[in-house]
Amino acid sequence: MTITARKLRGFLARAAQPPLLNFPRGVFVTVPIALSRRSMLHTALGAAAALALASPQALALAQKAWPAKPIRWIVAYPAGGGQDFLARHLSVQMGRQLGQSIIIDNRPGAAGIIGTDAASKAPADGYTMVTGDNGAMVLNTALYKKLPYSPGDFTPLGFMAGFPLILVVNPDSPFTSARQWLAAVKRSPGAYSYASPGAGSPHHLAMELIKERTGSFIVHVPYRGTAMAIQDVMGGQLPMMIVDTAGGLAQIRAGKVRALAVLSPRRIAALPNVPTLAESGVPDFEAVAWQGLFVPKGTPPDIAALLSVEMQKAILVPEVKTRLEEFGLEVTPSDGPQLASFIARETTFWHQLIRERHLSLD
Repeated sequence: MTITARKLRGFLARAAQPPLLNFPRGVFVTVPIALSRRSMLHTALGAAAALALASPQALALAQKAWPAKPIRWIVAYPAGGGQDFLARHLSVQMGRQLGQSIIIDNRPGAAGIIGTDAASKAPADGYTMVTGDNGAMVLNTALYKKLPYSPGDFTPLGFMAGFPLILVVNPDSPFTSARQWLAAVKRSPGAYSYASPGAGSPHHLAMELIKERTGSFIVHVPYRGTAMAIQDVMGGQLPMMIVDTAGGLAQIRAGKVRALAVLSPRRIAALPNVPTLAESGVPDFEAVAWQGLFVPKGTPPDIAALLSVEMQKAILVPEVKTRLEEFGLEVTPSDGPQLASFIARETTFWHQLIRERHLSLD
């Protein structure tokens, strides 16, 4: 679909309307620190993208035939997972808005490194986007001495959604509360083990944060993905793990695992009767898996700004938002600068924890 000057004027008029969305308090933050990461969630969506589109470059964009071909959206994880689910549902609506197809390109492997690297080397022409998460944009840069890409290789378009993390145990476990569980693991260092979807995952790092905060020692057993890990917890081979809502909500609802606590700062709508870890004796504890949208650095700023606004608009379409929330996601979109600031604060916090825990994947 060619973006004509008339269409662009209409878009700018819509984009410049007063923002309607207030970020819910504390969805993404792990712990309050100076220049709190939580502050991002207390600000309304700004008009940065609209201002960018009002530039002379935006008027030039109106004369170009963009997007003239399908846009590729790289997902650095397998089809069927949480990242894939979010991208596929959002891409359909964004495609409708842009008048062009958006094709999901799954590039799994090496904790998201393969797909993220492929995106970093793609032409910066507005025809490639990539989902970036905690691992790709924050954790990997501290866990690996050498990466084939850098977070600086990308321009952030905006935050899309958070995947709340949940501490779960086998349904036959003697633990019926997080307080009881915490007392047991602190009383018997090394006597308990836990599964994770993989070393260096947000789930692994969340448990490391629990261990750091409580002075406990729990043996880590990394798996290659959530499906195998939660299967062994359900079967009793391992007693516990941390899951995200995308990978574990169905099993919790079916009674195949027992949820002891959510790691968000407040209870989540999907599991309103499950207390937070902060309620259970670990004050101010917060951790979440999150997803943002990025394009290769050098993508024309007017195209990046338009993609950012269209993403924010698409994810708040009622049927899209409802479907994502049913899957367990917390939908809280932002613009690119807000995501960049959030990533900077996340990097400071998690890199300090990784250094203190002497964690490395090299």
